[in-house]
Amino acid sequence: MKKIRSVLIITFSLLVLSGVYAQEMHKGTYRFIDATNSARVAALGGTLVPIDDADIQLGIYNPSLINQDMSGKLALSYVDYFADINFATVQYARSFEKIGNFSASLQYHNYGSFDYADEGGLTGGTFNAADYAFVLGWGRQLDSNFSIGANAKFLATQYESYGSIAMAVDVAGTYQTNAGWVLSLTARNIGTELKSQFDGDEGSLPFSMQFGVSKRLEHVPFRFMLVYDQLQKWDLTYDDPLDLEGNIDPITGEKNEAGGASAFGDQLLRHLIVGGEFYIGKNLILRGSYNYRRRQEMKIPDKLGMVGFAWGVGIRISKFQINYSRSTYHVIGSPNYISIVTRLSDFTN
Repeated sequence: MKKIRSVLIITFSLLVLSGVYAQEMHKGTYRFIDATNSARVAALGGTLVPIDDADIQLGIYNPSLINQDMSGKLALSYVDYFADINFATVQYARSFEKIGNFSASLQYHNYGSFDYADEGGLTGGTFNAADYAFVLGWGRQLDSNFSIGANAKFLATQYESYGSIAMAVDVAGTYQTNAGWVLSLTARNIGTELKSQFDGDEGSLPFSMQFGVSKRLEHVPFRFMLVYDQLQKWDLTYDDPLDLEGNIDPITGEKNEAGGASAFGDQLLRHLIVGGEFYIGKNLILRGSYNYRRRQEMKIPDKLGMVGFAWGVGIRISKFQINYSRSTYHVIGSPNYISIVTRLSDFTN
């Protein structure tokens, strides 16, 4: 009874928060906090991953997965994004018997070097732009089936001599059934900007909610995963001002909108991310996912390519777990993700 009550309380709290923050989903200076830094997460859709296997990097997206089996683990990640943009992350976890399990991560997003210029052209000299995030996560197992967690985020931006800072929290709960199903619910980026040197409106954070479920099959070495993204908002359609698909009548200027089951199906699929892992022995894992919404927003109609798809591989070599993935955002290229995870105590035993 206590377990059910805890689940209901957390679920109700997340839904209340969603009503407060849903309208801010697409706004904000701090969209970088939603960028994917983990190679495994990128291969599985780039957001919540409802898999409880002591992967330290999953705690950034779902703090209810932070547990004592992560204690002593160190993770390093690097993302070769587009152009001169790259991300780097370092993460470490530690457990304490009386207060729970903790994970700390430092994220650095570098956007490269820019030339100074005015209306007359280049003026000489260069400047840099970067974003930073420090995330302190906490997770606790309430019983054999249910766990909760939270992340506290300290965010900062620095573009030339201008900067801003903000704070946010994530809250999450995970329930594991005796049959092996894993169900997770998260509310991310609940917070506010503290200080800014930029002109204009106050920066807001990209609040979002996700629900995910996964299950490892009994007779096949495969785990499937399904995530419902953006619980707080139904309509995720994006109106392309270029109208590459010819949805606007050239004579009337009105948009030709689909209706009925077709429109409902399109809206529903924009929320769904499907992925899975195929286990080949103990030391090799193949991963893949499909994000319908990403494909609809980023595709070029006459050259679809693999936009919306992501794939990756995980290899265990000695004391290291190495993950690599590529996620196709656009036909012009795919970012490369690489992560290395190890347990420091393995080198002293």
